[in-house]
Amino acid sequence: MRDLNQLIIKFDYKQNFKDDDFYVSSSNGHIFSLLNRWPDWEKNFLNISGEKFSGKTHLINIFLKKFNGIKIDSKRFSNDDLKNIKPYQNIILEDLDNNIDEKLIYSLLNIIDLENKYIIITSKVPIVNIKFTLNDLISRTKNFLLFDIHKPDDDLMFALILKNLSDRQITVDKKLINFIIKRIERSYDKIFDFIYKVDELSLKKKKPINFKIISEVLGE
Repeated sequence: MRDLNQLIIKFDYKQNFKDDDFYVSSSNGHIFSLLNRWPDWEKNFLNISGEKFSGKTHLINIFLKKFNGIKIDSKRFSNDDLKNIKPYQNIILEDLDNNIDEKLIYSLLNIIDLENKYIIITSKVPIVNIKFTLNDLISRTKNFLLFDIHKPDDDLMFALILKNLSDRQITVDKKLINFIIKRIERSYDKIFDFIYKVDELSLKKKKPINFKIISEVLGE
């Protein structure tokens, strides 16, 4: 296991997407391992699901630094993209939901199948749970390998809290971080939101983050 105390200087979530900057834990290790085993997969269709801030984009960027591929935002996906993917072996479609042209997605999946390419689709919920209406597309989703990023374990929560504090140039005692871990919801989104509120209150009071400020944000 990496020394968590080093994360405060090594994490740069906004810009760096190297293996060294990704904290592997029991929450995401199964996906990290699978991506590093490419192309030794059971199927060419992979869906990575997880809540906001769970690290889906970080994982994808690590993958693309190692292997040939193209990343497409599902909200901007168009017919032109069907032409643009031709030179690439790996296609990544990010943030898929049911607010999309289903026939276009179905056409994409057919191309992947016919040309023996690989596709990784990220989404907040498993692709089989997205409420599509096109029966052919619904049938296609059943062919995906489904990998979900689990809720953060204690080690990952510690790393994420430390990373978010370091992004704000804040250093706190390890006891404070453990105090937070025991009291906030085990959610990536809630971790980011909590640190934001703690930082805002600290700036407002013009005091360093301490147990009192943390407790106030917690409502204790």
